[in-house]
Amino acid sequence: MTAPARPRLTGLPTLPALVEGTVSHTRRTPMRRAFSHRVYQWLVDVDDLPRMPRPLRPFSTFSAADHIGAPGESIRTNIERFCRAEGVDIGGHRLLMLANARILGHTFDPLSVFWAIAPDGTLTCLVAEVHNTYGERHAYLVRPDDDGRAQTDKSFYVSPFFTVDGSYDLQFGLARDKVSSSIILRQGGAAVFSATFRGTPRPATAARLAHLLVKMPFMTHRTSLLIRMHGIWLWIRRLPVVPRPAHEPQEGTR
Repeated sequence: MTAPARPRLTGLPTLPALVEGTVSHTRRTPMRRAFSHRVYQWLVDVDDLPRMPRPLRPFSTFSAADHIGAPGESIRTNIERFCRAEGVDIGGHRLLMLANARILGHTFDPLSVFWAIAPDGTLTCLVAEVHNTYGERHAYLVRPDDDGRAQTDKSFYVSPFFTVDGSYDLQFGLARDKVSSSIILRQGGAAVFSATFRGTPRPATAARLAHLLVKMPFMTHRTSLLIRMHGIWLWIRRLPVVPRPAHEPQEGTR
């Protein structure tokens, strides 16, 4: 049996890039709630992280401690180790990351995305790293098709209002003029929750970062606060809370 053809990524954005866009969440059951917020994220090559002028560095730093793996290693080393544990060798690949930078020492990434691009320009795999508000993280290795679509079983506690079962329909887009991600949680055969991000990548200049810091100050702090506020809104309306199971880090993520 021949292996399926790997999608080819062409027309990538100029890196590093700042991706300004909108994140939207929709909860469909047992209570319907939807919201959208303006955000920005960074799209970077992990081997060539941005280095902003000194006054902007407290708002533009990246650390392996904010992602899976050993805090003392590099982001690349940790992602490569995780992929090897999943049976995929990405040595020699270009590794792009969509994530939040630290802002005054704080960051929170509900979802970080890593594209492992082979030397011939094809996508070997994608790593979707999910973080919850309890300081836990879990990574899913997927192989998207030509349309950026993939599926995987859910195996990590994220929202206190959903059990750890079901599956995710995923779709990721990476192009010169658009970066996107979409996650649909299916439980019992029905789509019960979806989260999407769509944004426009632009070169990460000092002027553009300064503009975004004025337009959306303390963005990662705001993200953490908004997630908790939405959770409190659901709790006040007596949406049942699902007990959080003990978290066991995956192989290759310690």
